[in-house]
Amino acid sequence: MATDLRIGYIGLGLMGKPMAHNLLKAGFPLVVHNRSREAVKELVKAGAKEAHSPKEVAEQVDVVFINLPDSPDVELVVLGPEGIIEGAHKGLILVDNSTIKPATARLIAEKLGEKGVQTLDAPVSGGDIGAQKGTLTIMVGGPAEALEKAMPAFEAIGKSITLIGEAGAGQVAKCCNQIMVAAQMAAMGELLIFARKTGTDPEKVVEAIKGGAAQCWTLDVKPPNLFAGNRQPGFKAYMQAKDLGIVMDTAREYGMPLPSASANTQLFNAMLELGMEELDNSAVVGVLEVLANETLLDD
Repeated sequence: MATDLRIGYIGLGLMGKPMAHNLLKAGFPLVVHNRSREAVKELVKAGAKEAHSPKEVAEQVDVVFINLPDSPDVELVVLGPEGIIEGAHKGLILVDNSTIKPATARLIAEKLGEKGVQTLDAPVSGGDIGAQKGTLTIMVGGPAEALEKAMPAFEAIGKSITLIGEAGAGQVAKCCNQIMVAAQMAAMGELLIFARKTGTDPEKVVEAIKGGAAQCWTLDVKPPNLFAGNRQPGFKAYMQAKDLGIVMDTAREYGMPLPSASANTQLFNAMLELGMEELDNSAVVGVLEVLANETLLDD
């Protein structure tokens, strides 16, 4: 069903492109921009309009979504030359689906606020499957009235949408999410290789424990791919490592130790050092294979 809310989307990667497609399917007029042109061509073919800069997107829409790799990328696209701030107009809402530092989210909100623009930091969880199906979990920081106005667009891309608090609160929630995700991935890798090293069938172990207190999303979803020898993303290991870097930087800002998150950060950084950066975050099991001198599957 068509809507009068004009939407922009900048950053059409593994997550952003299917999210933009879902906005189109929901009937929103959509303006898109991306550094790589192939994704833009695909969305234009599906009915979107192309823009050649973030500024050009912002000038034409009521709500502009961005989905970018890291804090510096967001600062450049929002505040840099030909950035969103140069196309800002009163009433514009920026929705940032990126995972960035909470401090950066607060800075962006402050700078755009001076131009009459409301900002929602709205990182997501659910992986590429959630992005494709429109079932993402979205953690939001920013003004409630901005979320209310943009809610029809949020509902086209997500299933669970929670306003956490003021600017930056969505990114804090994503940090908390990534602490838990990393812990689950690392624990799964350890239990799989532990079972294998002791001569016990890890598939049967997973089947036995996932119905009890160990039950979690990771054990429900990831083992079938790993047992099939498939370690493709999903959610790439280098992004998990980047997110954990944000967690640790933010923890240092507040003088807080995170002992398990620190250890898991080392495991994911080891993935990068071992050339596994493009694999799924569940492929952290590969680091455990090296450490234990054991493989999950027979050669």
